[in-house]
This record gives sequence, C-alpha cells and structure tokens, in this order.
Amino acid sequence: MSNHSLIVNSGFLRAPLANGIGRYVGQLQRITLKFCKSHGTSRGLRDFLENDLVDFAKQNPGVVVYVKPRRHRTPVVVAEYLNGERQWLHVKNFPREDVVKWIELLKTQSKDGSAMRLRKMFHTEFPSIQGPWTPMTFKDPKSNLLKFPNNDIGAAPKRAKTATEILLELHKAQKEQEQSAKIQNELSG
Repeated sequence: MSNHSLIVNSGFLRAPLANGIGRYVGQLQRITLKFCKSHGTSRGLRDFLENDLVDFAKQNPGVVVYVKPRRHRTPVVVAEYLNGERQWLHVKNFPREDVVKWIELLKTQSKDGSAMRLRKMFHTEFPSIQGPWTPMTFKDPKSNLLKFPNNDIGAAPKRAKTATEILLELHKAQKEQEQSAKIQNELSG
C-alpha cells in the first residue's frame, strides 16, 4: 500500500475564472442525487425530492440535476464542478433541512477547498513590477558606502521645533515680560 492517498495537493486560494469580476458564474455544473426508495436512511433526501427539488431546479437553470434511485444503498449527493472536480456527500439519516443546507453549500462553493494545503497565506496573480517592499527600499544609496561604526547614523535626528513648542515659548516670554512690567510699576509707584 502506498502513501499516495496521504499526500494533499498544495496550491493557492483563488477565484475560479476571476469569478465576480464582471458577473458571477456558478461553478456547480451537475448534481446527482442517489437514494433508496424504501430504506429509512434516505428519508431526508426523499423529502427533499418531493418538496424542494422542483424549486431548486427552477432557481438554478445552469445546474443539471440527476435523480438516481438505488436499492438498499446509502443516500449520496455527488456534485460536479466546471473545473472537473467531484465532491461526494453522504447524507445518511439527514433530515430534509440539512439536505437543503448541504445542497446550497455545494451550489455556492467552487470545489472541496478542504482538500488543498495552502502554500502561503497570501498570493497574487499580478505581482508588482516594482518588486517587493523591503526596509531598504527608500534608504539613501550613500549608506552603502559608509564605514562602520558611524556617529552620524547613530545620532538622534535633529528636528525643528513644533508649533506647540514655539507657542509655549512665546507664552512664557509674554508672562515674564508682564511680571517685569508689574515689578517696574511697583518700584516706580
């Protein structure tokens, strides 16, 4: 026995066919509902067929629906997508509401996303022509020629006074001027 079944395909998350740019294209191509006419485990799927199948087919004209009765087999929903992937869902003893929810999920997704190992947490199809950003991107190229240790690089940057600092100095000077004028008035008066 080989370990081939243990290997999970790796790839990047992406929207199929740039889906959503321009218009949405449903990725579900075909859905096959396999059930038993008499077995109790297929009751939820049979209820879905009796009550909701016609409405589902009217709301999704782009999805081909196959109904396949099988004797004494567990009920299965098989979804086939435009990219050729198939997803099997065993709905043994599922109530009708759960079958409706699972079929809606199969309709809205593009494939079984859990069967893929992500290579990176981010990916772009259109990388920047400028290249990736690094901390040295906007540095002065003169720093490549410096000899280390260098006191100019390690010194704190000299900055101009802020408007708040200038206003505080003016206020302090005005207070000192008022106090000296008050003292002069007391001495002369």
